Amino acid sequence: MNKRNLITKLALASLCALGLSAAHAAPGDNYPSRPVKIIVGFQAGGPTDVTARLVAKALQDELKGAFIVENKPGATSNIASEMVANAHPDGYTLLVAASPLTMNKYVFPQQKFDPIKSFEPVSKISSAPGVLAVSPKLPVKNWQEFEALAKKKPESLSYGSTGQGGTQHMAMLRLEQLTGIKMVHVPYGGTTGVINDLMGSVIDVAFMTSTGAMPNLEAGKVRPIAIAGPQRLPGLPNVPTFKELGVPDMKSESWNALLAPAGTPKPIIDKLAAVIQKAVKSKAFKDTLIPQGSMLIGNSPQEFKAELNEEVAFWADQFKKANIGN
Repeated sequence: MNKRNLITKLALASLCALGLSAAHAAPGDNYPSRPVKIIVGFQAGGPTDVTARLVAKALQDELKGAFIVENKPGATSNIASEMVANAHPDGYTLLVAASPLTMNKYVFPQQKFDPIKSFEPVSKISSAPGVLAVSPKLPVKNWQEFEALAKKKPESLSYGSTGQGGTQHMAMLRLEQLTGIKMVHVPYGGTTGVINDLMGSVIDVAFMTSTGAMPNLEAGKVRPIAIAGPQRLPGLPNVPTFKELGVPDMKSESWNALLAPAGTPKPIIDKLAAVIQKAVKSKAFKDTLIPQGSMLIGNSPQEFKAELNEEVAFWADQFKKANIGN
């Protein structure tokens, strides 16, 4: 064999080896190799945005790539969700979603994505329970007094929500189902209107998400009387849960989670999930989210997928009972 033929064969062998190596490389081995967009369906500065920026920082620090938060508010987060659902499933467009993801299909029957089929769940990051709060002028100091007043005067008390079919509205309908009380619904265009009118005693009661309302709750500007979560909140240690009050099925939460478009390779999903599971144990997450009333979770993709399936089925039943949506 002459020298030229030997060099040619060695070169071809090297190229084949490189090709085989590339062919056998897992999709997530070099991830990320370019900037990743994290889409948020709510305005900057809100609870979901704060969580998304913590997630972006954790992913950037751990995976040594650029993770950039982009806010796409509108249609109760549907604009952002649809954008990610239609993105190429390569791990470079992610979604930090909130609980309306599993409810919106019943409020917006024409939405162009499915909360289960359109996404690969990565991990539920955190969850904040609903807090039932009354106006400062309502003559009740606890749940028992409130329930007695509501039953004594059916449909005389008013409750606010962010709109028909929203988290607050559905929580209150659930409470009415479980306890037999009847109240008048006053829908608002957003959380600010509900909080302001509850503080001003324009309405009597509302469910409030602990992450957004904790300063007003702790300051006593409204009176919290029950927690719709599994445990008492550190910032409201004297406020009992509905389970403690004898209404164990009264649960309402607002969660944040990381998802990717359906079809995103499993190695990328697993890599992202591992970072979230580590990050929720960090000081940065604990110091930022726990004081706001959040509980840190960081479950696996499989666990989160099971929860999504259960939640979508639950809301299908609840919206049917309420005769809302399709």
